[in-house]
Amino acid sequence: MSRQAKKWIISPTAPASHLARLSHVDPMLVQVLWNRGIHEPADVESFLAGETRLDDPFRIKGMNEAVARIRRAIRQGERMVVYGDFDADGVTATALLVQALSALGAFVQAYIPHRVDEGYGLNIGALAELERDGIKLVITVDCGIRSVEEVAFANRLGMDVIVTDHHSIGPTLPPALAAINPKRADCPYPFKGLAGVGLAYKLAQALLRAQAQTPVRNGLAVDLQEADLLDLVALGTVADLAPLLEENRSLVQRGLAQLNRTQRPGLRALMGVAGAPAGKITSTAIGFSLGPRLNAAGRLDSAMLSYELLLTGDLLKSSQLASQLNALNARRQQVTAEAFKQAQEQIEAADGEDFLHVAASEQFLAGIVGLVAGRLVEQYYRPAIVMELGPQQSRGSARSIAEFDITAALDRCAQENLLVRHGGHAAAAGLTVDNRKLPALTRRLREIAAEELADKELTPPLHIDIETRMGHLDFARLGLLQQLEPTGYANPQPRLLSRGVQVRDARQVGAGGAHLKLSLSDPGAGGLQSEKIFDAIAFQQGHWHGKLPAHIDLVYTLEENNWNNKRTLQLVVEDLKCAQ
Repeated sequence: MSRQAKKWIISPTAPASHLARLSHVDPMLVQVLWNRGIHEPADVESFLAGETRLDDPFRIKGMNEAVARIRRAIRQGERMVVYGDFDADGVTATALLVQALSALGAFVQAYIPHRVDEGYGLNIGALAELERDGIKLVITVDCGIRSVEEVAFANRLGMDVIVTDHHSIGPTLPPALAAINPKRADCPYPFKGLAGVGLAYKLAQALLRAQAQTPVRNGLAVDLQEADLLDLVALGTVADLAPLLEENRSLVQRGLAQLNRTQRPGLRALMGVAGAPAGKITSTAIGFSLGPRLNAAGRLDSAMLSYELLLTGDLLKSSQLASQLNALNARRQQVTAEAFKQAQEQIEAADGEDFLHVAASEQFLAGIVGLVAGRLVEQYYRPAIVMELGPQQSRGSARSIAEFDITAALDRCAQENLLVRHGGHAAAAGLTVDNRKLPALTRRLREIAAEELADKELTPPLHIDIETRMGHLDFARLGLLQQLEPTGYANPQPRLLSRGVQVRDARQVGAGGAHLKLSLSDPGAGGLQSEKIFDAIAFQQGHWHGKLPAHIDLVYTLEENNWNNKRTLQLVVEDLKCAQ
């Protein structure tokens, strides 16, 4: 089955009255922000000026209790652990909180479970080991909100637990001293979309502000500012696909500035091997270059490699760790491609039309099943679960589509005693299942998917911000659109639609001719602009070569291309069709 055609959805035009209220702002910017739900003139002004304020961390439910307990532990010299997750969000959150606590004089260490040996989140074996090591306080980052039994176990061992987690909340909160999650129904914090590292930052922020008001120890000099931690916030927030609106956007905006002048040797070494030099780091560079390398350690080895890279001050060690992460990332790309091919073969061999796809193999690596599931969703536009089959239990990752809440479906299966554990978001989840129950789980999930999706048109949507004549684009227009940076999830680069574009030249590029390089012009722009030639690149659309008509409609984003000291506009084509 080939990649599905997309349904083009053009955003409704903003009301004329709204455009008139903002007549001093370029109409294209006003329209794009209208599409993002930013309607009030004051909000438009602050968004474009990058002035979104950071809210008071003490408004988050449980923050006062967490800060009081941590300060008591520091005063009494208790040993504590920051217990994180093995993805980029969890690793940056762990490094951030350890750095902040160390600066405040805490006896703190990091613990990140091994993906294969221990799995996601708190586990009883690790907690027992930490208690034997003398740990009195466990602070989770990016995990723990569904770890009811594990937190209760830690309490029985005499350890206090503070949970900070941004994932979906289960039917019961863990019996922690504080369960910090803005998604709690009783949490008044206005912004619910913080990543795990964003929540860790809010805790560090609260601790630093409490320290400034009342030092936890007399004579302790804290040589750490809130802004010093923002490079890690930007890394984890973008890598975790947290929405880049409201407070997240402000955190990432400030974090990118910090990241581009970072003095962390590990990050500078990572930028070097990724070909993303300091001073030119954008959210795109995080998403496609730095984030995948940080994630590669937890996928194929130990996430502690990435943790050490973020905090080490040793130049030689930084260089070695960066090279190691780069090599792991290359291997990750290879094994992901191989597993995707195998998963595709399983799906293609299955009979019938399934509303949810499941692929399972002993050969799938736990660290890449989520990536494979994501690719399957892109390919088929159906929810997908990819399982690594183990001897008694199997672990998997699920990815879904807008029409189907995968975690809610797993909640229903858990109520029927079909799962060992699970957790996640509407669009992504992790799960563990006893092998003897895997067939029943697969059947039940497909039944639920059929119930919810049978009467829906399952065509991947392509949301378009605005229709414009391609010939009217120039560097001034690009500069205006760049005011929307940093872009990412929930605030994507503006998608433009141009119709009746003339194809001057088309050729295949990349390995196996996978991509399409185009030269385009706009005969409908009028005047001298009809002579303007635009370069365009259409990734994974090499199959169009030799089949393109003379004129096409295309959806694209706009970027600057620098090659051989020549600066040009380039269109990055997301989809194209024969001209209407």
